Amino acid sequence: MSVRVAQAARTQRAWGWGWGWGAGCRGASNSPLPPPGVVDVAELLRDASTEEERPRGATARRLPGQCSVLLFPGQGSQVVGMGRGLLRYPRVRELYAAAHRVLGYDLLELSLHGPQEVLDRTAYCQPAVFVASLGAVEKLHHLQPEVIESCVAAAGFSVGEFAALVFAGAMDFAAGLHAVKVRAEAMQAASEAVPSGMLSVLGQPQSQFTAACQDAREHCRSLGIQDPVCEVANYLFPDGRVLSGHLEALRFLQRNSSKYRFRRARLLPVSGAFHTRLMEPALEALARALQAVELQKPLVSVHANVSGRRYAQPAHIRKLLLQQLVSPVRWEQTMHAIYERRRGAAFPRTFEVGPGQQLGSILKSCNLQAWKAYSRVDVLGPEGDPGPDPAP
Repeated sequence: MSVRVAQAARTQRAWGWGWGWGAGCRGASNSPLPPPGVVDVAELLRDASTEEERPRGATARRLPGQCSVLLFPGQGSQVVGMGRGLLRYPRVRELYAAAHRVLGYDLLELSLHGPQEVLDRTAYCQPAVFVASLGAVEKLHHLQPEVIESCVAAAGFSVGEFAALVFAGAMDFAAGLHAVKVRAEAMQAASEAVPSGMLSVLGQPQSQFTAACQDAREHCRSLGIQDPVCEVANYLFPDGRVLSGHLEALRFLQRNSSKYRFRRARLLPVSGAFHTRLMEPALEALARALQAVELQKPLVSVHANVSGRRYAQPAHIRKLLLQQLVSPVRWEQTMHAIYERRRGAAFPRTFEVGPGQQLGSILKSCNLQAWKAYSRVDVLGPEGDPGPDPAP
């Protein structure tokens, strides 16, 4: 057992068997812990120590094909009814009850019954996706505990990175949710200050993303918009990008998509230019919230959106979560980092935990062989549904 896991075992119980509601966030809820379970964090994750912490010459206790990776979705995956397929599983109702205390409103009611236009608001959808994703992990543990026990890596898209860090024991549930609440509300306010948005672009090898963004900014200047923004906000898969910026810039690119060799350009139903400097007004509030969070080294590798590389120490988490707000999400690079292996080596099983299956679709475009071992954990189905669905 690694020193890292042993130290974490003294400060926090295993994922799903002892939520630290409020323990790591000053000002968050101080509700008591649920009754302890029977599985200790060292036992749960003893096979998940990273390569650099194994003795030289030692080999992993699990082969790649016996390991698992969890992917946590982000904003845009929310849909009314999410959570319905989770409520019969242990701890999920407790999870939503704790969320009610942290948020001050009934997140479960909003997730189950909407209305959709309220759930779609940044201030609400980010906490909703965060909690539904962690509820999906609880369901996965109930149905296939060996998946949790064999997990070696996790990654989350944008707000999903917070859920991945909670799963990995880097922060507790209440601390993570409180930070997500502050983040979401600050991003909502920043979005309302400037007419802006995000454009999903399906390109091709000849697509001219840099030139397109430059021309769109020049177009905005011709309309009198000072210091316009238009840049890549998400690197999804080869030739797949999301561009963010002033709304006039994005509309210009839609009208001129053929000029830049875009096969498709579609405005996303979001309120602002996320992961650009137009989110700078949200930095101060998030910085204060993150400063109040007690961070631990993740018990499994968690890959940062900003770099695609795994976090090395707690200090990096606070810094990069803040930087993530105004920097591109390098998801394509993250997928390459997680699934890179020698030719012929087996791929780990991958589970998308949370609403939707967008991350599975992206994985298919990034690495078809890795996608063949992909499943999603349904959060929408009726209570008693069979659980993780195979990839289509």
